[in-house]
Amino acid sequence: QVQLVESGGGLVQPGGSLRLSCAASGTIFSTNVMGWYRQAPGKQRDLVATISNSGNTNYADSVKGRFTISRDNVKNTVYMQMNSLKPEDTAVYYCNYKALLRNYWGQGTQVTVTS
Repeated sequence: QVQLVESGGGLVQPGGSLRLSCAASGTIFSTNVMGWYRQAPGKQRDLVATISNSGNTNYADSVKGRFTISRDNVKNTVYMQMNSLKPEDTAVYYCNYKALLRNYWGQGTQVTVTS
């Protein structure tokens, strides 16, 4: 089992920044992919960004150039720096951990971008 604890969401004005963190604990495999997904009200959960244990990253087109995902493999923690936030970035952001065909989710953290 893997437990994911997220932090860093909140309320921010358009153009502002936030940093999300997600710490994984439990049975952590060295080969894994961690990342962030988001779900706005009435919409499906979509990929935002992922990063492998070797540092390979993948971003949704809508966040390229604004969001940066990183990780600390010693701390089993993934981060996402979100800059130039837009109202359409408003959603619940979920941390995700994938390894050996298993898939785990955090409880979600709300990000609200509004003036």
